[in-house]
This record gives sequence, structure tokens and C-alpha cells, in this order.
Amino acid sequence: MQTTFTEEQLKDAGTARANEILRSCVHCGFCTATCPTYQVLGDELDSPRGRIYLIKDMLENERVPDEKTVKHIDRCLSCLACMSTCPSGVHYMHLVDHAREYIENNYKRPLSDRALRWILARILPYPTRFRVALLGAKIGRPFARFMPDARLRAMLEMAPKTIPPVSRNDDPQTFPSAQKKMRVALMTGCAQKALNTDINDATIRLLTRMGAEVVVAEGAGCCGALTHHMGKADESHAAAAKNIKAWTREIQGDGLDAIVINTSGCGTTVKDYGHMFRETDIADEAQAVANIAMDVSEVLMKLDLPESGAPDMTVAYHAACSLQHGQQIKTFPKDLLRRVGFKVAEPADSHLCCGSAGTYNLMQPEISKQLKARKVQTLEAVNPDIIAAGNIGCMMQIGGGTELPIVHTVELLDWATGGPKPPALDAKRDATPSVPILR
Repeated sequence: MQTTFTEEQLKDAGTARANEILRSCVHCGFCTATCPTYQVLGDELDSPRGRIYLIKDMLENERVPDEKTVKHIDRCLSCLACMSTCPSGVHYMHLVDHAREYIENNYKRPLSDRALRWILARILPYPTRFRVALLGAKIGRPFARFMPDARLRAMLEMAPKTIPPVSRNDDPQTFPSAQKKMRVALMTGCAQKALNTDINDATIRLLTRMGAEVVVAEGAGCCGALTHHMGKADESHAAAAKNIKAWTREIQGDGLDAIVINTSGCGTTVKDYGHMFRETDIADEAQAVANIAMDVSEVLMKLDLPESGAPDMTVAYHAACSLQHGQQIKTFPKDLLRRVGFKVAEPADSHLCCGSAGTYNLMQPEISKQLKARKVQTLEAVNPDIIAAGNIGCMMQIGGGTELPIVHTVELLDWATGGPKPPALDAKRDATPSVPILR
């Protein structure tokens, strides 16, 4: 694609990167075949190729974003299926992230949009605030159908029926391993700590059992992805910088072999810290963190999981977009599930998004519901006993549309290697706090 940015414009690092990406696009349209919003809406401007044209025009002309451009950029899930499909290697993620930052800085949204985004940015990255908000939403859930705004209805409808008690395993500390094949830091996250404490608990049990000393670093928290994808660069970078500082202390102290991330949406962002901070004074530290950031499945592939032990059950594996497209990890979770003895089945549309996409299901509820219905239908079609995924957002989204139990992949691996049965598989689950990990 030919571009006409001026030398002055290209002095900006974000614009220069956008120019590189735009020039690599050859207009082939392969991306439209795997774009969820194009398949649902059938509008060229709701495909990666269409959005690329809109972004090019907006950035080259340095114009105030118009409602049409913002609408189509907002409808992008950032599922990154286009990046898996593109034969030219167009790095759409960096391009759309820059466009969102440009829109955030140059476009005044309607008051309702600004309010919603402000609320989400002030609540979701903070577990305590999020717990309080979930309690309020739980109380208001019966009244969801009376809400005039579809986004408010979606927020109430997605409130979980139960809110788990706080897990003290998420506090800064070290979990030793008798074997100690490696030393890793676990990113405990933010929203996940409020929505589902079983995931981190299972991750710690499994990693220590398999030979990894696990550190929960003091000062680490939200990865910054939520505000990053809203274009709120200052807020996202502030959150990310805290993580970089916390993990750098561990790297410089007793050392780290990996930073383990069990929420793939966070993993995609942490692995991009080097790019995010490339023009800052912590560029080297950010890149060092990004270099050792790994999805939990990557770390487990390095450890010796037994080859059997799972019950005779069929698992429908949902491949989170951030894992299969954002990080290009396509086989590890399935390989691990099969290694411990589960039968693994995949839905026919395994490359397509479930519609969660961070806060997308709250800000674009109608499109999200269509994608969820499609995903649930194809998952149920393989007749599984359980659905497994590697991302809390996908688990919440899919779980809201099926009666089948849905658990994190690591919970099943923990169960098959000597850990407890995932609580989500027990229909009689109560609000009893999880059993502390034995030291």
C-alpha cells in the first residue's frame, strides 16, 4: 500500500510504525475470510482491510476522527485472526492500537460512551473495586431487562451468580517446590482474581508439583491491556510500568526463568511490552520482561507432566484468540490435555472469536451475543463433557450461554496430576473458601 506521510509526521514513533505496517498491506483481502465482524455484519469497513483504509486516511490527513471511522474501529474485536491469515505479515495489532490512541486523543465521544469507558477503566483493573461492582450487579441482575441501554443490560446480565472469596494465594509470597527445576513469577492479574480464584490456585499447585518455584511479586498487578485497547495510553503504561518494576526486581534478585501468565489476553500484552516502551527510559527492562513472559502452557511443555491420570472425559477445547492469534500458541494446550489422558475435541469454527474480547461484550453487546451463540453452538456440537479455555474472558462469555461446565485448561491438568477436582465440575459447589496450598 502506498502512503504519503510527511517527514515531519514520521518523526512520531507511532506514526512511523503505522507507516511500516500500512506499506506491508497488499490489499489481498485474505483477512476478510477470518474476520468475525465481517462475517457477522458483511460490511467491508468492518473487515481488517476496510479498517486499514479508514486508519490510513485518518492518520495521513491528521484529521479529527469522524463518527463513521470511530464506529468501525470500535467494532474491531482485536481478535487478530487477520494476523494469522495475512500472507504479507501485516502487524494489524500495532496499527489498530495506535489508531485507538489517536481516536482517544482527538475525538470527543458522546457522554454515555465516555462515562462507560471511564467506569470500566476505573473498576475492572482493580480487584477490590471490581468485587464491589460485581456485588452491585448481582443485586441488580433481576432488573436487567428493564434497562434502556443494551450495554447496561449486558453488564448486569454478565454478573456471576456467585462471587468467590478472596484467595490469599494471590498475595505477594513464594511457593517453594521440592524439585525446583525453575523459578517463575506468576502474574495473578486483576479481573480474574475477582471472578475466579480457582485458576491461580490450580496454577500454583500444578507448577510447584511439577518442579517450579512460584513467586507472586510485590507490586505486580493489572497488565494494562484493558485501558491499552481503549486507547488510554497513559493509564495502560502506568499499570504496565509497575509490573516491569516488580518483575525486574525478581530478575535482578534470585532470577526468573519465566513470567507465567494464565490469562492469554494479558499474555499478548505483556509480550508486547518491549514495543510499548521502546521510546522510554525503561525500554531495556520492558524488553527483558517481554522476553521471558510465557503462557502457562509454554512453561508446562518444559516440565514433565505424566502421560495419563485424567478421567475418561471429552474436553471441547476453545482456543482463545489472544492465545492462538496474538501469541501463535495453537497446539500446546491440546497437547497437554491429551498427554494427561483427556480426549480433546475442537469446534468447527475454532479460529473465530467467542465475542468476549476484553470489554467488547460490554461495549458492543449485540455483535458479541451473535458471536457467543455461534461459538456455543459449535462447542456443544462436539458433545463434550467439559469445555476448557485459557482465558477468563472467554470462560465468562461462553459460560453465560451453555449449561456445560467450563474450566481453565490448567485446572484440568492440575486435577489429572493429583490436584482436586475443579469446583466448576461439581454442581453442588458452595461458597466454601478454597483450601490453602500446603507449604
